[in-house]
Amino acid sequence: MPSPAEAGTHTASTAAVTAAHLSLLAAPADDIEVVERKGIGHPDTICDGVAEAVSRALCAVYIERFGTVLHHNVDKALLVGGSARPAFQGGEITEPMVLYLAGRAADGAKGVTVPVRELVVETARTWLREHLHAVDVDRDVRIESLVRPGSQDLVDLFLRNAKGGVHLANDTSCGAGYAPLSAAETTVLETSLRLEALARGARTPEVGEDTKVMAIRRGRHLDLTIACAFVGRHLRDLDHYLERRKALASVVREVALATKRDFDALDVAVNAADDPSVASVYLTVSGTSAEAGDDGEVGRGNRVNGLITPGRPMTLEAAAGKNPVTHVGKLYNVAAHEISRDIVAELRDVTYAECILVSRIGRRIDEPASVDVRLRLQDGAPLSQVSARVQEVVQSGLSGLPALSSRIATGSVTLF
Repeated sequence: MPSPAEAGTHTASTAAVTAAHLSLLAAPADDIEVVERKGIGHPDTICDGVAEAVSRALCAVYIERFGTVLHHNVDKALLVGGSARPAFQGGEITEPMVLYLAGRAADGAKGVTVPVRELVVETARTWLREHLHAVDVDRDVRIESLVRPGSQDLVDLFLRNAKGGVHLANDTSCGAGYAPLSAAETTVLETSLRLEALARGARTPEVGEDTKVMAIRRGRHLDLTIACAFVGRHLRDLDHYLERRKALASVVREVALATKRDFDALDVAVNAADDPSVASVYLTVSGTSAEAGDDGEVGRGNRVNGLITPGRPMTLEAAAGKNPVTHVGKLYNVAAHEISRDIVAELRDVTYAECILVSRIGRRIDEPASVDVRLRLQDGAPLSQVSARVQEVVQSGLSGLPALSSRIATGSVTLF
């Protein structure tokens, strides 16, 4: 079966990078960090997850029926919260959540049609069932597909990729990435993943998938604030809730104090808005605040490395749902992180790397308009000592974009 990138697989020439603007600057050190991650059941992450699942489902159908990926960008989703009455040992959803899915997708080619609306709705239902254990998808969520065929100019641009054997950027955009993760960033990521594992666990059904981890690091002092939606029907009463909240805080502390991250001081707060004196606590029916307290949208949550890092380079692009073949808003963000990671891994004098890639619509995706790399080096190491090797790593990353496209389409790359 052809890969999504096989229509137009090519190898970039070395001139592609040298012709681009490649700059090298020293990156500063920071003593203060702010790091955030929204869990899989957060309304924004739900929108990202469903949008990306729809894109992957479209890729699979397009490849099966036409041998290649057709034009689509389904990166617009809005989750409108419903209404609920949570309660210990019970609770009910009184008004369903509504998930609106919009964007553009080819509905066929060569006389063969694709049932886009049905595919979108069923894919969304499947994703919700697989990731939200306390949600009755058929009863508690209404799904509306507003996906339409794309405009003729963008469809034509996409087809020129297939006919010419070269992928052309379908947008003027930028991607940003960096490596490695700091101790605080690793702590946030691992903490969030541990909470998601608890939500999936048979022994902790009271833990909902809607979590948020916020870290502030000042020097070697780490302050963690955790939000976690608890599921009321699995809790006897307020005392049981407080007991489980305390246990959750212990889990967070355990993750944060893992051997490789020896912070001098650590503060952990779980559901900081709770007021047990008036029985006001973070209780839900479904394990997500979308049931009543919050709404969600694609692109408002985690970046492609799974984190929100205002002190690091990042863009506002919503990667989830964009097509993985020509949309540089998706490809460049992932590639920038992978290029940064490879630079650090392969050049021992480099301790930190940032990469920013800028595209120009209609231009080959492996020939960005600008490549900006910033490095932190071991003491005394000159930039001139690593510049040639950095260029090689950047070129390799750009040449690997068709393979990256395939990995994204099959779901082997994390995007949120």
